[in-house]
Amino acid sequence: RALFAEYAAELADPEQRRLYEEEVAALERERGVEVRFVHPTAGYVLRTSQAGSRRCYLNICSNPHIGEPRARAEPGGHRWALPYSLAPGREELGRGGRRRLVYDVVFHPAALRLAARNARFRRLLSDTALEAVERHCSVQLDRANATVLRGTAYKGVPQAPVIRTPLPGAAPPPADSDSPLPPF
Repeated sequence: RALFAEYAAELADPEQRRLYEEEVAALERERGVEVRFVHPTAGYVLRTSQAGSRRCYLNICSNPHIGEPRARAEPGGHRWALPYSLAPGREELGRGGRRRLVYDVVFHPAALRLAARNARFRRLLSDTALEAVERHCSVQLDRANATVLRGTAYKGVPQAPVIRTPLPGAAPPPADSDSPLPPF
């Protein structure tokens, strides 16, 4: 039990996490890939259900590594481009030991600022997040009953997914390498 407690404390230590991220970035750089960790900043939470039965939460978060929202004027209004990052869904335990699905959809901080000031833009952001989860995770969400949880900024334990981009001019890694990392 003492070893497990020591291991858990080491995982929670910000200095250890920073060191881990630097080591992963260095290993990926050797493979010709740039890695950026996306640490989500809490925004708001959408509660819905998946397949009509499983409770599901979408954390609408922000990070400056994601592209800024852009509007393009069109007849009758504007067309918005809302870049986002979607981490794979994860299962976590909620109150009472009930399992719940949690998805993190990360936008630029400017998108969340606009959503805080304008209810229509907040609805656009929420619809974009619901559509992203449905499309990329191949699930069916209950859009009609999706609600914003008041007073809750984030559900679950934050996790930092990575954005991987090939470095310009870098040679692709050999296919027969014995790297412990998954292929790009």
